[in-house]
Amino acid sequence: MHRNRKAKIVATVGPASTDGATLEAMFRAGADVFRLNFSHGTHEDHRKRYDILRGLESSLGRPIGILMDLQGPKLRIGTFADGSVGLETGASFRLDLDADRPGDRHRVALPHPEIFAALETHTRLLLDDGRIELRVESFSAGHADTTVINGGVLSDRKGVNVPGVVLPLSALTDKDRKDLAFGLGLGVDWVALSFVQRVEDIHEVRALAGGRAGIVAKLEKPAAINELEAIVQASDAIMVARGDLGVELPAEQVPAIQKRIVRVCRRLGKPVIVATQMLESMVGAPVPTRAEASDVATAIYDGVDAVMLSAESASGKYPLEAVTMMNRIIVQTEADPYYAESIKANASPPQAEIEDAIGLAMRSAADLLNVAATAAYTTSGHSALRIARERPRASLIGMTPSLATARRLALAWGVHAVLVHTVESVPEMTEFACATALREGLAKPGQTIVIAAGMPFGAAGNTNLLHIARLGQEGRSRT
Repeated sequence: MHRNRKAKIVATVGPASTDGATLEAMFRAGADVFRLNFSHGTHEDHRKRYDILRGLESSLGRPIGILMDLQGPKLRIGTFADGSVGLETGASFRLDLDADRPGDRHRVALPHPEIFAALETHTRLLLDDGRIELRVESFSAGHADTTVINGGVLSDRKGVNVPGVVLPLSALTDKDRKDLAFGLGLGVDWVALSFVQRVEDIHEVRALAGGRAGIVAKLEKPAAINELEAIVQASDAIMVARGDLGVELPAEQVPAIQKRIVRVCRRLGKPVIVATQMLESMVGAPVPTRAEASDVATAIYDGVDAVMLSAESASGKYPLEAVTMMNRIIVQTEADPYYAESIKANASPPQAEIEDAIGLAMRSAADLLNVAATAAYTTSGHSALRIARERPRASLIGMTPSLATARRLALAWGVHAVLVHTVESVPEMTEFACATALREGLAKPGQTIVIAAGMPFGAAGNTNLLHIARLGQEGRSRT
């Protein structure tokens, strides 16, 4: 079962998509990676969904990527005596650490001393996803006196954002650490770290993961954009989390930042996911708006590795239809002749490394010979990612003896991951690659494929061989 497209789909699992029949239908409709959102649900909920997905993987014989998304530090105000208050523009309002006292129209608890420690005069505080804005006039270690810049109704436990300020807190809370240990014990393939502010956040979660899962940095804080290059280098993949990013930055800046992130990821060969509100209206409607369809298509034209569904597939009324629609948009976009031109125009020069030289040569040979498919033998997945960085027009088969690698490659642009045995010679490599291309429906007898591998076989990180072969009958090589 191969997709007739290059970009991948990440679908969030939730109450609307928790049973086996729905998850199988979503996979068949186009979902490549399933996201378990640890901001919601219990460990038992996630275990059941994980087990269903692994059973589905076994029955269909296709690797399925599973991404766990950690909640991260959620900064929230306390509660009000009446559940909510109306804040008038221009009024004074105090935030303090007194969590035991219900709030009123003059004050409310903000039980996060780390926020007060990072404040400066005139710092902006955004509450309830930016609907209410406060400006700090004075502060101490235990309170902040503010002026209401944009008023409105403020209710219990609403979130707080502090744009432009690096807060002295870890991206991993105690809850995240427990969730991470649980998810790694299950065997998730990717761990998404929320509210990354600095490259040290990535190092912290990587040390805990110990190589058992790839690390996805969610970019949703302006501080992370200031360290973009270093964070992308330190991560295994990136998620453009436009929700909180759009709260902490002016909305008009988000599109340019999204494109900047995608360019950096493509240059460095790191998978990049664009997420949040891509088909938001399909939470309650069977079709998206035309603007949403254009939003998805724009990300595909930019060459992103994956686009993501959140509430659309987790809690909406039409989870299957949302996956189906996203698949249709990707297929239609990639069929546009301008798509290939756009991908080529956005390409970055390769690095002076052997694997990049192989990738560049493979793409050139594939384009010149109009080959049916390309194939990369890979143990860790690194060589397949470096080849995918070149965005070859022909299908790319990621042939690996590692099931963990095959699952992670489900996120990578254009990679059709296949679990294979370790080959021991060039003739065996060639015959097996040809047979696999034929069996997977990616090539026909008489067509040509290009194969990349490393010698000696079975050793990771040594891609140094490029081979061109033509399929004979039953997939056997003729060259």
